[in-house]
Amino acid sequence: MSGDQSIMLAAGGTGGHLFPAFALAEELKRRGVAVDLMTDMRGDRYGAGFPARAIYQVPSATLASRAPGDIAHTTIALARGTKAAFAILKHVKPSAVIGFGGYPTLPPLFAACLRGIPTAVHEQNAVLGRANKLLATRVTAIATSFEKTKYLDGRLAEKAVLTGNPVRQAVIDAAARGYEAPTADGVVRILIFGGSQGARFFAESVPLALFALSDGVRQRLRVVQQAREEDVERVREAYVDAGISVEVAPFFTDLPARMAAAHLVIGRAGASTVAELTVIGRPSILVPLPHAIDNDQLNNARRLAESGGGWCIEQRNLSPERLADELEKLLRVPDTLAVAAKAAKTAGRADAVRRLADFVLALAAGRRPGSGRA
Repeated sequence: MSGDQSIMLAAGGTGGHLFPAFALAEELKRRGVAVDLMTDMRGDRYGAGFPARAIYQVPSATLASRAPGDIAHTTIALARGTKAAFAILKHVKPSAVIGFGGYPTLPPLFAACLRGIPTAVHEQNAVLGRANKLLATRVTAIATSFEKTKYLDGRLAEKAVLTGNPVRQAVIDAAARGYEAPTADGVVRILIFGGSQGARFFAESVPLALFALSDGVRQRLRVVQQAREEDVERVREAYVDAGISVEVAPFFTDLPARMAAAHLVIGRAGASTVAELTVIGRPSILVPLPHAIDNDQLNNARRLAESGGGWCIEQRNLSPERLADELEKLLRVPDTLAVAAKAAKTAGRADAVRRLADFVLALAAGRRPGSGRA
């Protein structure tokens, strides 16, 4: 690509969509390619430090329900966003536009299709999301994170290229630390996190589960847990009462390093979480977010469990007593954790960011991504 060409990324709404875009932007920047980001009005909360030449915000909305009022509101917002994106693309003139799912992706990709710019979407999950479903028939190509992606078949599958889900450089750096299983009487480091909804559930259930462990096990635990601001003190006090060493905070800026330091991770099963756990190679108990429309987290967790890299337990089946029992069994035979860590590492795709960058640059150059000529 010549120096005046650029790639426009479209992502926002959640970190799960923005983090792989961040990783791709880092890689493209290393290759001397200019990157811009188009996001919705919420993207600003993640925008600090995003390696883009410029960040553009356009209107968007997520369809909350099938009620006529919600449909009208969403349609108007997406139309406004598409109009704004259409004007931005005229000015920026990117060589390709790459979307990362979620409704904030729709206006930039609709506008790019109208302008005849090569387009692609990246699907982080094991099931094609709603926004990517809407875009799949329109875009030039599709990048996937799993070998099999639910709802991606027939002619759509012909557009698909397996790249994996890219992770940030901080995750690659953390992956250099090898896994060491806990010894029979040594310290056991457990990391618990899961976004705002996961944090609430884990704040209520995990301290009770750990309290139910035997005295000898509790004394060995070193727990790091994410909790909502309003829950931090309550969670900390619960651990102190149980005699368990704990660090509790609403957010950890060095989460990849904390993953690498953990003997076991307990968390949700978002696509970025699964990608980071497998690249770093850490065993996990995954509790998929319930009631998701596409069951994307359940599919993600099951795929990891099938590989032997972790254990999937649905929230409805996870009482504090059940979690305590699972932990007792794992800590009784530490080699089980080591085997799972190795399996998780085997399932990881540390080269996903390179593969996705090759995919994007082939698309921008007018070649078929995945053809071997990228």
